[in-house]
Parts: sequence; C-alpha cells; structure tokens
Amino acid sequence: MQTSECKLLVTLAEEMNMRKAAERLFVSQPALSQRVQSIEKNWDTQIFIRSQKGLTLTPAGEKIIEYARDVVIKEEKVKEEIHSLNTMVHGTLKLAVASIIGQHWLPNVLKQFVQKYPHAKISLITGWSSEILKHLYEGQVHVGIIRGTPDWKGVKHHILADTLYLVDTEIKSLDELQSTERPFIQFKSDSTYYQEIQDWWHRQFDHPPKRTIVVDQIETCKQMAFHGIGYAILPSITFHEDDPAVYKIPLFDETGLPAKRDTWLLGYESAFELKQVEAFMKIIK
Repeated sequence: MQTSECKLLVTLAEEMNMRKAAERLFVSQPALSQRVQSIEKNWDTQIFIRSQKGLTLTPAGEKIIEYARDVVIKEEKVKEEIHSLNTMVHGTLKLAVASIIGQHWLPNVLKQFVQKYPHAKISLITGWSSEILKHLYEGQVHVGIIRGTPDWKGVKHHILADTLYLVDTEIKSLDELQSTERPFIQFKSDSTYYQEIQDWWHRQFDHPPKRTIVVDQIETCKQMAFHGIGYAILPSITFHEDDPAVYKIPLFDETGLPAKRDTWLLGYESAFELKQVEAFMKIIK
C-alpha cells in the first residue's frame, strides 16, 4: 500500500465511521468508500464490515490496520530524523499534558514556542496523568507532562511545585471546617491528588466532611467555590489575577511545610535528541 492508503485506513480505524473519517480526510463519503473497496480488492479480503451503526474490523482487517499503523509511525519517525538534521527547527512536537497544566501553564509556553519556531508544528493531547503515561509507553508522543511523583525510568525534569489552598467565599480559617454545613466540593482525579487531600483531611479532623459535591473537572470545582456554593482545595496554578476575591487558606503537610503538588516532564532519551523537543525544553528552561 501507498502511505496515503495507510493513513486512510488508520483514520477509519480511529473513527469507525465513514462520515466522520471522510470529514477528517477532506474527501466525500462515496470517494472514501470507493478507495476502501479498491484497497480491499488489492488485499483480496474484506477489511471492514459496514452497518448502520458504523464499521467493524474483520480479523484480517485488524492485521492490515496494524500494518498500516506501523507504516504511518515509521514514516513520521523518518521525517522527524530528517528534519533533525537541518539547522532550522521543523517537525511536529507531540505533547501529552495533564489537563490542569494544559489549561493554566502550557498556553504561555506554546505561545513563545510558535513565535520563536514558526516552522514547527504542535500535536497536543490533554487528559489524566494515567492517560499521559499510556501515550508515552505506546510511543505516541515525544513528551508527557504529569502531576504528582512519577514512577518513570526514562528522562524526567521537574517543572514546578504549586501550593495548595482551601478556597471559599465565607470560611476564613481551617477551624471553621469542624462545624460548617457548607459542602466540600471535590473534583475527580486518577492521580495521587485525591488521596493526598484525603490524608490531609484525616490528619486534621476525626470525621469526614458533613456534605460533599463531586464534579468531573477542576475548573468546574473552582467556579463553584468562587461562586459561593461551597469550599474547595485547589492548587495555586489555577489562580489568576482577575479571579474574584475569595479567602485562600494555605495548607501544610505533616512536617509543617506548605502542601504542594509537583509537575514533571517525562520522555525517552531518543525524543530529547529531536530539534523540536530541544527547542521546547529551551523555552521551558
């Protein structure tokens, strides 16, 4: 197969829907269907089973898609290696970043990157730290930025440590938590953040919060606390100068030091040899 056909099949396997794949590939749905039929004819086997619900891979199709994905990845790798031979920074910088970092820290860094290296491209994935590690292990990205202390054998750089605060529009001291009826607003996380908050709470109090509200995003948690719905524990990275006035009470760990959250940049040694990754590291430093 030609590389373009491999990319077509990979896109179809990602979407498992002819219409969505056609939109991504900027072709009409009939034209895409015709190309798939041509590829299947060349392989002399059916790759996809079509139905009203979408596409399903046949056993032979799974093998062919695996081959196509390998071709696409190898082509990208060769292109990156060729670009790295040039003095100008080219290629695509592939990042997987924890959502909170993508929202509050990364935009300023990427702004400087695109201004200084206009010929480089950026591919960005955001999500939970466990998802970031998965993308790294599978070789889908050059660099991952996660929250918490990572169990990583490759290259890792400490990016920042931000302090934790209890935030509320009414509560002025931690002593008030023992009697307040205000709900504790928490956000879901697969990192160690949730456990760290639980440990801190049990060191301070003998009983759990009287009322809790659990939301799916830290930004939702912040906005609810800032609008007076309840109190939350938030890292300082989420605060901005234009935020409304609220009480921010610093938390301390068991040693009496300010409670903090670490952010780490991870990657394999080979990735840091690429010029676009080297350029990104220069911006960070």
